[in-house]
Amino acid sequence: MARRWPALHLLRRAGRAILDYALPPRCPACGVMVEADRQFCLSCWSALHFLDGPACIHCSIPLPTALPGQTVACGACLADPPPFEGAPAAVAYGPAARTVALRLKYGRRVGHARLMAGLMARPLRRLVEEEAQRAAAEGREEPLPLLLPIPLHRGRLWSRGFNQAALIAAALARETGIEANAHLLVRRKATAPLRGKGRRERQRILSGAFALASGARDRLAGRHLILVDDVHASGATLRAAARALQRSGAARVSALCWARVVPDALMTGNIFDFATFDSDMESGRISE
Repeated sequence: MARRWPALHLLRRAGRAILDYALPPRCPACGVMVEADRQFCLSCWSALHFLDGPACIHCSIPLPTALPGQTVACGACLADPPPFEGAPAAVAYGPAARTVALRLKYGRRVGHARLMAGLMARPLRRLVEEEAQRAAAEGREEPLPLLLPIPLHRGRLWSRGFNQAALIAAALARETGIEANAHLLVRRKATAPLRGKGRRERQRILSGAFALASGARDRLAGRHLILVDDVHASGATLRAAARALQRSGAARVSALCWARVVPDALMTGNIFDFATFDSDMESGRISE
């Protein structure tokens, strides 16, 4: 029996070589051939802006003038604190990050969820560690983290066939061992596209859009709830979902996204206007 394993290993390697020859791995952003699956080419990897510097303690927008380790809040959160504490993203929203997100959402490249989760695992672990340190300093028990993907309305889920946020959350759960549940937060009404809408209009559209599922309160109380989505732009969707979770008795509500739209003044090279995007992007044009 033991002699069969080397042979099986060789067969798998041979099968992989044949597959790579027929369907070579390609960069998820630009499509050029690369050495392995879920790997960016050098050009696209260099173009990614990883958001691991000083940031607002509430919304996690980069604050380049803050000192590392300094606890500060941005002006927007001081004026109108969001209903979540911490909303890190893996990368800034730019051409490469945008292409990956759109190819997952509209191009049905579901394997991109695992790629995105791999880069989101680091800020997720940091978010969980920060809450653990805060709980220890306050002399209370560390709340168990729980990943909750932003839900789709059943009509959109039926038409698309999958929820990209749920795929990312499931991949994050496999990557980190943190529990994920896609059924405790529901979207009870379909909403109009948010792109190009003003702040008050976005709030009106999303008012009452999210709710706790039946029996969810008992499973969410006392936990560190982490909303998962692909893109954080205006933050309207995350705010609406977090408000619904605040009614659960959670110890803390946070958010985590693949990409964060950052104004030009805070991120050199970001060519996108953060006011015109949201996680509910409707433009599905993908340049192949």
